[in-house]
Amino acid sequence: MSVYDNSIGKLSGSGNVLDEVKGKVTMVVNVASKCGLTPQYEAMQKLHTELSSRGFSVLGIPCNQFAGQEPGGADEIQSFCSLNYNVTFPISEKVEVNGDHRHPLYTELTKVADSEGHSGDIRWNFEKFLIGRDGSVIARFNPTVVPDSPEVLAAIEMALK
Repeated sequence: MSVYDNSIGKLSGSGNVLDEVKGKVTMVVNVASKCGLTPQYEAMQKLHTELSSRGFSVLGIPCNQFAGQEPGGADEIQSFCSLNYNVTFPISEKVEVNGDHRHPLYTELTKVADSEGHSGDIRWNFEKFLIGRDGSVIARFNPTVVPDSPEVLAAIEMALK
């Protein structure tokens, strides 16, 4: 199954945000604005800017399941991302990534293990999944692995070839 077979609303509330990244190599990241890892937005935006011409995109998925670190509504999230990190990559509606109300996209994503062998539930904000152009999950990175780390960059480069 392709992750692009799922539908997840845009932060603006209109349309399927996955339509914006379909056919691109995409880094899907569950994000939060009040987390110690929030500065990762800077590297995420830089990657999006530098690699978008080659068919790469970042996709932010706001989630408030981890210590209530994404409490705001759509307007607050959009404003925070724009004002603090000049985010231009697509952002979805706020969803749950774990538990009984887990979004179907995350049901697919969490089947894949990271380099440490962890699969299943998302551990914290800023867990990253690299999706191929065909919608398959290529790699999973734990939240503390920064978006511009050597292992993430190598996986992105391999997928863009």
